[in-house]
Amino acid sequence: MRDKIIEEYKIHLSLTKRQKKILIGLLLGDGHLEKLYNLALARLKVEHSYKQKEYVDWLYQELKSWVRTKPKIRRMKTWGKLRKNYRFSTYGHRILGELRERFYKGRKKIIPNDLEKDINPLTLAVWYMDDGSIKSKRHKGVFLNTQGFRKNDVRKLQRILKNKFEITSTTRKDKNGEQIYLGGRSGEKFIVLINAYIIPSMKYKIPQTLRLTKLPKR
Repeated sequence: MRDKIIEEYKIHLSLTKRQKKILIGLLLGDGHLEKLYNLALARLKVEHSYKQKEYVDWLYQELKSWVRTKPKIRRMKTWGKLRKNYRFSTYGHRILGELRERFYKGRKKIIPNDLEKDINPLTLAVWYMDDGSIKSKRHKGVFLNTQGFRKNDVRKLQRILKNKFEITSTTRKDKNGEQIYLGGRSGEKFIVLINAYIIPSMKYKIPQTLRLTKLPKR
């Protein structure tokens, strides 16, 4: 009976515009769409270190209509050390299955050719909170950790930043791939654009030199 109620609920489930922007930001970051037994369905999996509990709780509240159970702690051992993560998953749904078709080739994430129309400052903010970092406390520059994407997809993301937001970028290679780097004025412009959406617990990702200025609020 319980399963029947859930299935009936899912029939009428849809993404709001805000939820879709957040979801795409997660897919640019560490969010993962998992294919289910029915290949037309997928579910979103969100998992971060427990230190990011407030961020995961914020995501849960934003996507709550899509989630059956509250975030839970996951404990694991890595190289002999105990780690504590915090995670939740959404319902499996055809809408998420369709998104997975757009954003994955096999198990590998890709950047759709038509992504530009789906990105706004909220999307950028979620992407940055999920998988961005500052260069140092002394600089305005920030990184978007795009190492999981192929080189041509990183270039697509750079073009979107340039074409839609007039933000220029460079890349930096490491052993895992390429990061997008927004230095100086580009970093400042990016932070000004997303600052209104950065939740309090993620303010540490705003360069200190910019935190001291009067950035726009919501």
